[in-house]
Amino acid sequence: MKSGYVAVIGRANAGKSTLINVMVGEKVSIVSPKPQTTRDRILGVLTEEDYQIVFVDTPGIYRARNALTDMMMRTTEQSAQSVDYILYVVDGHDGISDEDFELMKKYKALGIPMAIAYTKIDIMPKENIPLDMAKFSDSGLDLDVFPVSARKGKNVKALKEFLVKQMPEGEKVFEEDIVSDKSERFMISEIMREKILLKFDKEIPHGIAIVINEFKQNEGGVYEINLDIVCERQNHKAILIGKQGRAIKEVSSFARQDMEKFLGAKVFLTTYVKVKEDWRDRPNLLREYGYEESKRE
Repeated sequence: MKSGYVAVIGRANAGKSTLINVMVGEKVSIVSPKPQTTRDRILGVLTEEDYQIVFVDTPGIYRARNALTDMMMRTTEQSAQSVDYILYVVDGHDGISDEDFELMKKYKALGIPMAIAYTKIDIMPKENIPLDMAKFSDSGLDLDVFPVSARKGKNVKALKEFLVKQMPEGEKVFEEDIVSDKSERFMISEIMREKILLKFDKEIPHGIAIVINEFKQNEGGVYEINLDIVCERQNHKAILIGKQGRAIKEVSSFARQDMEKFLGAKVFLTTYVKVKEDWRDRPNLLREYGYEESKRE
C-alpha cells in the first residue's frame, strides 16, 4: 500500500488547515481568518483501504517577533525537512507574491518533491486564475499546480489522488480509526482558542494561551472542563471578560457547543481569565502551556 507524510506549508492565512480538514474529512485543526491560528505541528491522518497519508499541518510562515513565533517558524522548518512530500499552499484570493515564489524556491531546494495548492478559487475573480498560472509557468519552478476550493470541494479529489500517487510503498503509520495525533484535551483547548480568535480583534487573540486544569467525564457522561484563558495585559483581561461578564459568557457558550459536537456528549465548562505578562517571550511559560518544538518521530 501507499503510505507517507505530506508537509502542508505556506504563508499565514493561506488556507492550509481548512484544506487538511477537508481532505481528512474531520476537523483536526482549528480555523480562523487571522494569522497565527495554527501554533503547533498537527498531524491529520487520511486512511483508505490501499493508502494512508499523514498531513503535517504547520504554522503559517511570517516574520517572528517573539519567542513563541520564533519557535513556530522552527517547527515549520523542521517539518519540511522530515517528510516524503511538500504541498505548498498559496492564497489565490490574495494573489501570488514575490515572497511566495522565494519560499517555493527555498523549499524546492530541499530536494523533497513538491506541488502547489492554489486555494480559495471560489472567492476570487475567475480571470485572475489564468494570469497566476502564467506566473507559475514563467517562474521556472516546474511544479504541478492545483487550483482548489476547500470550502466548495473543487478539485480537492484530484489533488488527493495526485498525492496518493506520490507516496512511497509502506505500512500504515496509524491505526485506521485515528485521524490526528493530538489528544482530546489538546483539541478542547484549541476549540476555545478558535472561538477567541473569531470573536476578538487586533492583538488580543494572539496573546492568548489556553490551560486545561480539569478534563474528566463524570458518571452521568457529562464532561467537566475547567480551563484558564491566559492573556498578557490587564486591559486585555477586561476586554475578554466584557461588561458584566458578557464577552466571556458568549465566547464560552460558542466554545461549549463545539466541544459537545467534538466529544459527542454534554459539557459543563468553567472558564477563568488570568494575566501573565509577556508569556510569549518567557520560555518557562511556553513549556508550561504546552508549546514545545516537535519533530517527526
